[in-house]
Amino acid sequence: MTLTQLRYIVAIADAGLNITLAAERLHATQPGVSRQLKQLEDELGFQVFLRKGKSLDSITAAGAQVIARARVILAEAANIRALAANLRSDVDGELVIVTTHTQARFVLPGAVAALKQRFANVSVRLEPHGDTELMDLLGKGMADLAIVSTAGTPPNADLAIPIYRWDRRILVPQSHPLAALGRAPRIDELARYALVSYESSLAAESSLRRAFDAAGCELRLAVTARDADLIKTYVRAGLGVGVLAEMALGEDDRGDLCVLPADRLLPTCTTWVVLKRDRVQRDYALDLIAALAPHIDRRDLVRVVQGAAAAEWPEPPHWRATTRAAATMRAA
Repeated sequence: MTLTQLRYIVAIADAGLNITLAAERLHATQPGVSRQLKQLEDELGFQVFLRKGKSLDSITAAGAQVIARARVILAEAANIRALAANLRSDVDGELVIVTTHTQARFVLPGAVAALKQRFANVSVRLEPHGDTELMDLLGKGMADLAIVSTAGTPPNADLAIPIYRWDRRILVPQSHPLAALGRAPRIDELARYALVSYESSLAAESSLRRAFDAAGCELRLAVTARDADLIKTYVRAGLGVGVLAEMALGEDDRGDLCVLPADRLLPTCTTWVVLKRDRVQRDYALDLIAALAPHIDRRDLVRVVQGAAAAEWPEPPHWRATTRAAATMRAA
């Protein structure tokens, strides 16, 4: 039994039993993955996966136990490698971040650029996904950290570090009736129109849907998308009223579109960096978090991540405050 074989069966399970997809993710060949699987099953004396013809059909009960323990072994092997790299002061490696399109497009570039200035040999892999997928990917060990947003309580996670708070904005063409209000619309006024918003708005527990329910209004979604730029595109096409994160809006968007506040209309959101408690973080991962959350003392961050202190974070700044501070620094 080898770590390679354990890594292969976990990859097969995470690829939905698709060996071809698992091989692509592993940068291996399909025959090579199949051969290693057969060798492991021969050694174990039972099947990890049930077959239907030439395809894998399901995970056996015994196989599920093996895969669960394989995840633990692989995680600890990764921890040993990360610990050794930190002790050697290695300055290379790979940082895998799962997050939303909005965070990847509008928030992370500055922090990643700062990281690359110090760790030029670190490869940063950004994997944008929908909100509902992020925690699952982190839990399966497919990322080093996740960057997620919530309205209200922190994410249900081992360790969540608050980065900043933000509000949503209402976006309409300049000729739209809501543009003439000159103020934030009420929920009942917004409910007269179909909305264009994030895919997460489809969820029953979304804060947007809860706000409409609390006001006794029906939420009508004309278009949903993961990408904020797509939301703006469909608002421009006249498909509906846009509801999106304030950091996704720039001065260029205000030329042909009217941006209305929604601070008191919808709850303020918080963006978090989420880590797994049982994972040893590379030094460059902590540098990225420090760049994203300058309001947190890096020494406190290290103590909490290493389990030497409880997580008692200061209130994160608002996005508008961080952008004003950055603008002031650039001007100076």
